[in-house]
Amino acid sequence: MQKQTLKDWLKGQGATKGVSDILLAIAGSCIKIAKIVKNAPLDGLIGASSQTNVQGEVQKDLDIITNDLMVGDLLRISSVSAMVSEEIDEVIQNPNKSKNANLTVCFDPLDGSSNIDNNGIIGTIFSVLELASNSKNITSNDVLSASKNQKAAGYFIYGPACLLMVSVGNKVSMFSLSEKQQRFLLVDGDISIAKNSNEFAINMSYQRFWDSAIAKYIEQCLLGEMGERKKNFNMRWAGSMVADVHRIFMHGGVFIYPSMDKKGSENGKLRFLYEANPMAMLVENAGGMAISNPAPIREISATNIHQRVPVVLRTSGEVEILLKLYQNIK
Repeated sequence: MQKQTLKDWLKGQGATKGVSDILLAIAGSCIKIAKIVKNAPLDGLIGASSQTNVQGEVQKDLDIITNDLMVGDLLRISSVSAMVSEEIDEVIQNPNKSKNANLTVCFDPLDGSSNIDNNGIIGTIFSVLELASNSKNITSNDVLSASKNQKAAGYFIYGPACLLMVSVGNKVSMFSLSEKQQRFLLVDGDISIAKNSNEFAINMSYQRFWDSAIAKYIEQCLLGEMGERKKNFNMRWAGSMVADVHRIFMHGGVFIYPSMDKKGSENGKLRFLYEANPMAMLVENAGGMAISNPAPIREISATNIHQRVPVVLRTSGEVEILLKLYQNIK
């Protein structure tokens, strides 16, 4: 049986032409990125560059290459009014936009780039927002005001297979890149997060900096059958958001990157617009919950396009346990 293409799936989902054009352009970019990543060691592209991004992080050569590639491809899409990239300080205007263009694309072109030199899993995260207006010059406030109006969200994961997880409505679907056809084909049209699981993903080396609710939750997991949870847990941590969150979609579990009592990490590490917000849409549309100390992530009113927020993604039962811990603290 012939598998459905991303283009045909978008038609079946009722996605607008503007959103469809954007997602197909991003998919095209990521097909090229997958090839670049595969050949990076041979091309000498696994090292750090001499540049830093707006967060003060040293950029890898691949960070810059993948950012330029995605920006270049999206600038050709007339429905794109503006863009926000992890690697660029300001909102990127699209001089080629149509008169009625009102969509903004927010993206992390290469999530987990610290994994590049050790051949770990990396990915690309994106969100498509509908702006309230189609003004000539899109400001940071315009983008931030549209953050609650996501029209699509997803991520690409560059692993043994190149996968796309995407949502344009109430479902999350998974696609895999066919190297023969050079396009994404549908693998599963309705991904649901398992209701029960015994895995958690968190960087344990920062334990001393966690708030008491996170510390108590992880303590309960570590106690296993001897604790009040009465079951054993396994810890997973890949150091790449796409890799750790993808496990949740495949096996269930909880992903946590909390705020910490540590200089520079008071709001965690993950950026709201192009990491937390799109992942929250995916998780919620797959039956899970997404919170941030402890309010719902998608209700956050951010004040900066590169704002960091604490993140907890999980099936609803586990998040409810954590919410009760936060309530007990108060």
